[in-house]
Amino acid sequence: MLPKYKKVGKVLSVSMVAVLSLSLLAACGKKEEAKTPESTDTSAVVATYDGGTITANEFDMEQRVMKFLYPEYAQMMDMDDFKEYLVKQEVAYEYLSGKASEEAKTAGTKAATEQFDKMKASVQADQWTEMLKAQKLTDDNIKDYMTRIMTVIKDKETGVTDDAIKAEFEKNKDQFTTASVRHVLIGFTDSKTQKERKKEDALKIAKEVKAKLDGGADFAEVVKEYSDDTNSVADGGLFKDAPVANWVDSFKEATKTLPLNKISDPVESEYGYHIIKVESRTEADFTKLSAEQKESLKSQLAAAEIDTFMQNELDKIVKEVKLPKTEKAEEGTTEGTTGTGTEGEKTTEPKTDDSTGTDTKTDQGTTGTDKDATTDEGTSSK
Repeated sequence: MLPKYKKVGKVLSVSMVAVLSLSLLAACGKKEEAKTPESTDTSAVVATYDGGTITANEFDMEQRVMKFLYPEYAQMMDMDDFKEYLVKQEVAYEYLSGKASEEAKTAGTKAATEQFDKMKASVQADQWTEMLKAQKLTDDNIKDYMTRIMTVIKDKETGVTDDAIKAEFEKNKDQFTTASVRHVLIGFTDSKTQKERKKEDALKIAKEVKAKLDGGADFAEVVKEYSDDTNSVADGGLFKDAPVANWVDSFKEATKTLPLNKISDPVESEYGYHIIKVESRTEADFTKLSAEQKESLKSQLAAAEIDTFMQNELDKIVKEVKLPKTEKAEEGTTEGTTGTGTEGEKTTEPKTDDSTGTDTKTDQGTTGTDKDATTDEGTSSK
């Protein structure tokens, strides 16, 4: 099922670079926890691969962490083929993290700590607590997951050369080119009346706007009178020092090629017609990239390497996947419906160690980073 979700996998791999972290308790009490009866994972095995297994508890934890970090994929997690994709993704990172060098683990630890702190600091404390509570998670659960991913990324980064980074830069210059641009949008929807506007009518108004600007009219005043981009009206239609890559293709191309301070012809996008003036443009130069920007390019290349492994090599190491299938409930039946599933569906879930499906993994029979044991309330047990 991996090819069907190749694009999703790339999104997850690349976006993980920006939010990953490690468990600050990863090295604390592992041996003692493994000997504690309460921390023994006796749930069913849902995936077997060369060197290890994934249990129902572990996969349940994986899904809850994914919902926390990527809520936009929550509904997809009720789909059988997407669940299979996710469990194979978990296998991939468990397998690769188990083979990572000590150097990569150290580098991953440092980078992950910094990223986790940034992520948590960007959210209000009470909101963060509620988000964790909603998925019955702790900071350590998130950190453990992120550590595993970041370890793999750092391991793959060790094979990235300076020449490869430069080549990646040349393919993605737009990420680093910025411009200050003013524009007037004549939308296909009138922002004042919210009524649809015919394309030919929008083009006619856009040409009228260009004529006024070519005649010396003040750009900010024309924006106030005509523009349907309500977000930029207060600034006279100005986007200041903005990354060119943020814009839709037609707007981006005009911004990259239009001579400075020249009024463009109408430029069509999915939103309507734009009249554009580029006031300044800073072209990207590899020699002027910061260390952080080069590190970002290196991470992109590492993520691409992981994606290649998942597409071409992963199925060779996966021996068996035994996930329960989602069954359609009879019409009008609500009994057996899962808490996160869609109405009218039920699943036969594999046995977990408690009613919440909370992860209580030991390090026996697995590779990669261990998950901390948790209680029903989602707090770490010692």
